[in-house]
Amino acid sequence: MINEKVAMILEDKINVIKNGEKSIYLVGPINLPVNLDGETTVFQWYCWLPCENMAGHFCNDGSYNMEKIIETLASSNLAEMQQSSVLLYGDFQHSADALIRMHSICHTGDIFGSKRCDCGFQLKQAMKMIATQGSGALFYLANHEGRGIGLFSKAMAYVLQEKGLDTVEANLELGFVDDARNYDDAIRVLKKLRSNPVTLITNNPRKLEALQNSGANVAGRVPLWGDISEFNEKYLKTKVVRSGHLKDIKNE
Repeated sequence: MINEKVAMILEDKINVIKNGEKSIYLVGPINLPVNLDGETTVFQWYCWLPCENMAGHFCNDGSYNMEKIIETLASSNLAEMQQSSVLLYGDFQHSADALIRMHSICHTGDIFGSKRCDCGFQLKQAMKMIATQGSGALFYLANHEGRGIGLFSKAMAYVLQEKGLDTVEANLELGFVDDARNYDDAIRVLKKLRSNPVTLITNNPRKLEALQNSGANVAGRVPLWGDISEFNEKYLKTKVVRSGHLKDIKNE
């Protein structure tokens, strides 16, 4: 059993986003001081977990049994599951303008600083853009590795790319689609946190379409290109030519 005082503390920090038989458990905000180019910038961190078949967590009147929710989550082996995050900056709920980034996890680029892609650069640059804007959110999507194929499959795709295939061809040869990512849960979290307009930081029209088709309040988009090198030039060109990413005029 969870200590009653602990349950009361956590109850104030856990929100439930219900969607049919599926629920999203959102915990936060938590102060997260981040090093951005040697300067400390404080974000508000949330983590969320999608769960199915959690009917026992709800009372007959439709209210939440928060003690039961906390007890179940605390005793689950969450280290073996994927969980996503969102970093908020400024008064994200109420500000008139806000930038958002839907960033797909990239183990090699974000953690190791790989130059085979531009993901690590985009992660840090988006955080800087949001902080400069004064209000925004970076969604870090943990089940999007390799455009949705997973880390091990991404490693196999890299093997094929080293033999000359481009990133799209490698995914297709392994039996995957070019892009298997889904943004539904992230959009539900976004709608929970903000109803005012947002501007999406992306080069990918599929992300913009996913937001627009969901009915989210989208004011527009801004591009995010950079960190082009001999190691990722083919990859970036493939994004434009094969995956339809929107070209930044300044980099033509």
